[in-house]
Amino acid sequence: MKVHNFNAGPSVLPNEVLYKASKALIDFEGSGMSILEIGHRTAPFIAVMEEARSLVKELMQLDDDFEVLYLQGGATMQFMQVPMNLLDNSGTAAYVDTGVWSNKAIKEAKLFGYVDVVASSKESNYNHIPKQFTIPPQASYLHITTNNTIYGTQWQMTPVTDVPLIADMSSDIMSRSMDFNKYSLIYAGAQKNMGAAGATMVAIRKSMLGKVTRKIPSILDYKNHIENGSMLNTPPVFAVYISMLTLRWLKEQGGVSAIEQLNDKKAALLYDEIDHNPLFRGTVVKEDRSKMNACFVMDKPEMEEEFLKFCKKEDIVGIKGHRLSGGFRVSMYNALPYESVEVMVEAMKYFSLKKA
Repeated sequence: MKVHNFNAGPSVLPNEVLYKASKALIDFEGSGMSILEIGHRTAPFIAVMEEARSLVKELMQLDDDFEVLYLQGGATMQFMQVPMNLLDNSGTAAYVDTGVWSNKAIKEAKLFGYVDVVASSKESNYNHIPKQFTIPPQASYLHITTNNTIYGTQWQMTPVTDVPLIADMSSDIMSRSMDFNKYSLIYAGAQKNMGAAGATMVAIRKSMLGKVTRKIPSILDYKNHIENGSMLNTPPVFAVYISMLTLRWLKEQGGVSAIEQLNDKKAALLYDEIDHNPLFRGTVVKEDRSKMNACFVMDKPEMEEEFLKFCKKEDIVGIKGHRLSGGFRVSMYNALPYESVEVMVEAMKYFSLKKA
């Protein structure tokens, strides 16, 4: 039985991806071996890796200066790997603090150089995206977190800057159309919009590399991964395969622009209910609301547990808010069907009528 899965990550995957992956677990493309058993340097898996990397470039319409890597360690590893490769000991990096994940990135970057936190929404419990800030012209880069899963905010516009722009897009990668070429490095854990947990996509401009004076451990040097076709060490084979299937699925849906239309419809339906249902209240400034993670609360917190139990009976799972923000969090990633949001909205309406 399939449930309505609103988990913030790992999250819902397309049914056809799960079906194809389940077959490959037994017999990968008639090889007589599971996808878990094939050698990562054999032709069949090299083809998987190359197709996954190629699909990223195609769907994001990246120019020729970009290389795409599939790495391990999650976005958390990138909090450290980005400044290690791009921020010199005597250099400055600019960061915008919009929540837990950007805060973790700031903490790691401080190990490698000076970090200028040019803006923060911490004082308002991260309920908005800062709009006014000055970027030091000498900064090696500006780092933002495009979507904030815990607090439910999202950058609606790409910052205009003369310094290289770096983005953690873990929770909204390929969910909406944008000019990805305005960025110099984009990284994203795959487990929300791009596949299963275990792989992290990094898209980086080659022209960004080789500018720091420090010695970088081989396994952490982006240049080494590029030179080895993202095969410097054994990659997360199954996670890359799931990502490839998910990207194929996204392309078949019509690509990023098509999925954006669906995501807009899902978000509009849910936020309309939040705004008009007397039991619920949004927690984010409307202009900065995330289309991926809708966060909201009840004016009567004592009713929240009862609503969660009601939703569970309706096969609605994964809506409990993060421990730092409380309330509810409904995650609407690319693979979530519109019908699941309809079920969620009907549950909110019915519960409200029952309590009227």
